[in-house]
Amino acid sequence: MVRWRFAVGCLFALCAGGVLASDQKAVRLKPVPAHQQAALPPHQPALSPPTVDAAQTVVSRTCAACHNDRTRSGNLSLEAFDVTRAGHQSEISEKMIRKLRAGLMPPPGSRRPDDAVLTGLADVLEAQVDARAAEPPPGRRSFQRLNRAEYARSIRDLLALDINSGDYLPLDPKSANFDTIADAQLLSPTLMQAYLTAAAEISRLAVGDLAATAREATYPVSRWTSQREQVEGAPYGTRGGVSVVHTFPADGEYRFRVSFYHETTGALYGNGRAALHTADAPEQIEISIDGARAALLDIDRWMTTSDPDGVNLRTEPIAVSAGPHRVSAAFIRRFEGPVQDLISPLEWSLASTSIADAYGFTTLPHLRDLAITGPFTTTGVSQTPSRQTVFTCRPPDRGSAPDPGSVARRGPEAPLRSLAGALRAPSAVEELGCAREIVGRLASQAFRRTVTEGDLDALMSLYKKGTGEGGFEAGIRMALEGILASPRFVFRFEERPAAARPGSVYRLHDVDVASRLSFFLWATGPDEELLRVAEAGRLSTVAGLEQQVRRMLADRRSDALASRFAAQWLRLQDLDKINPDVRTYPDFDEQLKTAMRRETELFFGHIVREDRPVLDLFSADYTFVDERLARHYGIPNVVGNEFRKVAYPDGRRRGVLGHGSILTLTSHADRTSPVLRGKWVMEVLLGTPPPPPPPNVPDLEATAEAEDGRLRTVRERMEQHRANPACASCHRMIDPIGLALENFDVTGAWRIRDNGTPVDAASALYDGTPLTGPADLRQALLKRSRVLIQTFTENLMTFALGRRLGHADMPTVRSIVREAEAADHRLSAFVLAIVKSPAFRMKNADVSSTTVDGHK
Repeated sequence: MVRWRFAVGCLFALCAGGVLASDQKAVRLKPVPAHQQAALPPHQPALSPPTVDAAQTVVSRTCAACHNDRTRSGNLSLEAFDVTRAGHQSEISEKMIRKLRAGLMPPPGSRRPDDAVLTGLADVLEAQVDARAAEPPPGRRSFQRLNRAEYARSIRDLLALDINSGDYLPLDPKSANFDTIADAQLLSPTLMQAYLTAAAEISRLAVGDLAATAREATYPVSRWTSQREQVEGAPYGTRGGVSVVHTFPADGEYRFRVSFYHETTGALYGNGRAALHTADAPEQIEISIDGARAALLDIDRWMTTSDPDGVNLRTEPIAVSAGPHRVSAAFIRRFEGPVQDLISPLEWSLASTSIADAYGFTTLPHLRDLAITGPFTTTGVSQTPSRQTVFTCRPPDRGSAPDPGSVARRGPEAPLRSLAGALRAPSAVEELGCAREIVGRLASQAFRRTVTEGDLDALMSLYKKGTGEGGFEAGIRMALEGILASPRFVFRFEERPAAARPGSVYRLHDVDVASRLSFFLWATGPDEELLRVAEAGRLSTVAGLEQQVRRMLADRRSDALASRFAAQWLRLQDLDKINPDVRTYPDFDEQLKTAMRRETELFFGHIVREDRPVLDLFSADYTFVDERLARHYGIPNVVGNEFRKVAYPDGRRRGVLGHGSILTLTSHADRTSPVLRGKWVMEVLLGTPPPPPPPNVPDLEATAEAEDGRLRTVRERMEQHRANPACASCHRMIDPIGLALENFDVTGAWRIRDNGTPVDAASALYDGTPLTGPADLRQALLKRSRVLIQTFTENLMTFALGRRLGHADMPTVRSIVREAEAADHRLSAFVLAIVKSPAFRMKNADVSSTTVDGHK
């Protein structure tokens, strides 16, 4: 009895600790569809709609047995809970709905009513809450600032210039999974200085800088990167190295430095007995610019870190024109075909430097980084994509000579008139008019609205100051720096009507809706068409809004939903922290990791582009792979580095639970983790995060790895760990989910043995559903597809709004889910329902915002 009460108490800590915290989201769905009712076992006929009285009975007899004034399990009492007034206690009601929908309550081991009864209770609670919230408020959100990704994309759209925003801006804080949450985007003097520095340097890169001084940019190559094959972007006939697009600030001379990986002794890695270079035919590394060889360097086989210049090679000065150029530093390829080592060649070509001089291993020099330094001398600024974008007009040139042929054709008096016109200096009016056109166009695009005369006059004063220091181009550069440093560019202000009273709710101006829409779907500002439609007031109409949404989803820039929303929701950034133990997984390298992440992003991008049902995320029988990833999965007949859509050859993998990215990021370096995998499913897919472990509980590493001379499986160690009563109640919910995925190893490859013992993936879900492997787990989750769909909706809405959701938002979420269900849960239906909702198109006037007269 004591153990039963302890289990119930620990489980209901979920209600208080994990549900609807300020950084969390809420989860709920809709009544059981008719086709699911028809599928009920024969002894459970389809039931009539639940009544409030029946729901009250369940609460009083089942829920209140633990959640009463005396025990207060989970710090919650339902003894006085009145179902008819559930809408007046929406916070508690939403906690109950979430647990009921996910099947987590009543907890495992306790007496449990039929699923139909629990579903009926959730239906009644939802109906009561939704009826109370007939017109849900739009919520509160302060203004947002551009995060790293949005800043880089905005610069690319504005100036046709690709930058690495990480070179200028600090890491973005995250809340509720995303880096778009407004009240988490704190400001500091350091951050503001970073924006100012970025504005100065980017404006010089865009316009060109004749006064540029030498500085070094370094491009490192990860130690986990294999360097046997050609790198994307490098010339054919090369292997390894790095290929990057570098923007040169001016025409001039630049030097290039390459450094190499070395052994622990300091000797060059790849100089051993199995090395391919000799004194007569040394290894060589080529520096190429836009595919053309600029330098070819011989590698000294015996170089060491103790040499005067270490394990580095440097070029002589090389003339390069301004603008972006593809720079590659790659080794000349010496062989083609399979490597014949004494053992199977390792996929990771730098798996260990301790084997560099060992017999039977083919080792090759590996590039560690490429450094570009300059300019040492500047000779001018060539035409670049950025300059073409910025300088859409030019003032008349001074002293341009007339065309002699045209003079002869115009008669005897023409030469004098032409000469006078050619020698005439451009008028201040012409030059100022051209500058005003350039600055006004750039400012309107950067500020995401037509620039006001007051703002334009302020920018033109910067232009005039710049012309005094360096002429027309210097003036444009200074005005551009002012645009990039302006709060109207860095911050996403939304204008508040002057008539809006504090505490009232007002409709956003169409221009502000356009900005919200573009950052939601494209992670950048509105394009010309969207801004034109907004300024015409056509985003206020349902037809106009829907037309723009569908156009934007079809645009290639909607890949932001995959690389930004899906990547953060599914926590793909955690993959960067995982590097499986090389002694156990020597075939896992950076290329495989990159391919895994690319697979998941392409998969979600396909759902966006093809407007597929969102349930494909969990059940799709197809994926996107290149040759490397296909070989890892055991998918035949895939050759080359291009990703392509393929069908899975069997039922082992389906949806994201079969993706190597998810399976790897939920593992430890040397073993799988049923706990991490189960926790990921509960948090990310079901929206029901388990509570943190109690203090002073030993982790799994405290259990013995071997027993009687035999290595134990992860499952056996988990069972010993779960024997601790402090751990058992929560692990009964988490572990079965992860154990069902035990046939996937640390790297997501299929296996049938763990430490030499056959994998046992059998378990039972917390609601009693038997599981024998990943296929059963998918089916068990899809039985609760409403929970999956609603969790997805909550995350998408959080990303779109830039704020966390609370219990007051749940009626809106359920409404969006119902609208999407009518459209077969296609992704566009969710997007359209979100952008049409009051939460997206309206705002509370008591939030700090911008008035039409200026910032507030």
